[in-house]
Amino acid sequence: MGVNWHDAPQWFRSSFARAARGAGATATDDELADTAETLVDRWSGEDRHFHNLKHLATTLHRVDELAQETHAPDLVRLAAWYHGAVFASDATVTYELKGGEQTLASAELARKELTALGVPAERADRVAALVDSLLRHQPDPDDVDALVLNDADLSMLATEPQHYKTYCAAVRAEYAHIPQVDFVRARIRILERLLRRGPIFSTPQAQPWEGAARQNVEAELARLHKEQAKLVASP
Repeated sequence: MGVNWHDAPQWFRSSFARAARGAGATATDDELADTAETLVDRWSGEDRHFHNLKHLATTLHRVDELAQETHAPDLVRLAAWYHGAVFASDATVTYELKGGEQTLASAELARKELTALGVPAERADRVAALVDSLLRHQPDPDDVDALVLNDADLSMLATEPQHYKTYCAAVRAEYAHIPQVDFVRARIRILERLLRRGPIFSTPQAQPWEGAARQNVEAELARLHKEQAKLVASP
């Protein structure tokens, strides 16, 4: 279920305004509030079961935890705000493994809206580049800001097993219109690609999350492989 603006914690509005001001925004307080409200509305779509305000809040909190490792924490916070601002789970993008957060479109939205708020062009471009770094979760190893954003976005993988099951169910709900056999096949490919890239987390402060994340992902993969075998064997 979507979340109305009036139901959202007040800190969403102030969080965006602080980050935008820190990035150099010259817009009025009302203009910043209007943009924050529009973003909250985007994150509150009825089709968002995992990629919603809760995920946004978690990502922002994780960025704050890792902020001391960044060069430009406010730009990373803005990238967190925009990283899933554009979302799609329709069959066309899903079968191309491009479902969920529309990274490229979200990056362009960030560039457009932040520039309109008076954020200097080079900083708006930098936020867009940070959003782009989430496309395959393979950031430049020398880009500490991108590393922090990626670690914050993937932090849900390191939750307790029961919470991880809830996360899996929420992701499945976002693709409820996709046949189970197709969903399982795509999910396996995504998780295997994630594990092949090496360590899931890149920043020193996020390293303690690695063990729990790998256990969760490997357990999900084992379950999905068993389910896939049953689905293939079914008449």
